[in-house]
Amino acid sequence: MNLPNKLTLFRIILVPIMVIIPYLNIQGEIAGIPITWIIIDAIFIIASITDKLDGTLARKNNQVTTFGKFLDPIADKILVLAAMIMLVENGKLPAWIPVIVLFREFAVSGYRLIASQQGGQVIAASMWGKLKTVTQMISIIMMFVDKNAFFEFLRSSSIQSMTTFSLIFNIITSILMLISVIATVFSGYDYLKGGKEYFKDK
Repeated sequence: MNLPNKLTLFRIILVPIMVIIPYLNIQGEIAGIPITWIIIDAIFIIASITDKLDGTLARKNNQVTTFGKFLDPIADKILVLAAMIMLVENGKLPAWIPVIVLFREFAVSGYRLIASQQGGQVIAASMWGKLKTVTQMISIIMMFVDKNAFFEFLRSSSIQSMTTFSLIFNIITSILMLISVIATVFSGYDYLKGGKEYFKDK
């Protein structure tokens, strides 16, 4: 097994570790942020780095394999959805966001299956796809350490207790997450629109 594939497997292994952390009852805070969430965030950041690194190494060293092409996107989806579910469980993210992400991934995976069966070419990631990936990762990283929930600053009862830094941080985090959702929808639409000929009966 080459290094890129090992990094992909490592990313998958990090997911259950990340999920288990809240149950370890780690005490303490840093700058008002629970150490538990700081550790989870650090794990997510490491996993996100391996996401970029494994693909770069595979292309640079000509180590692209069928196993890697199969496992890499699965590892990405597991990481993102696990992180989002954790945020939902802790009241930081509304459930409709991971539902949209999950729906998009099922739709795109179905398209890829049909395209491969018909010998078609899988459409390359569009601008929307790249925007989705970047904003999704950054917003999740920020939301793990945000003391407030998604668009908390719009609640009049909450905004009065926020510091200026906390307010600005929540605004940026919430807007980035919203952008990632919009990009998720449009990138999924681009995939399906670009491969609509595969859905026609011949």
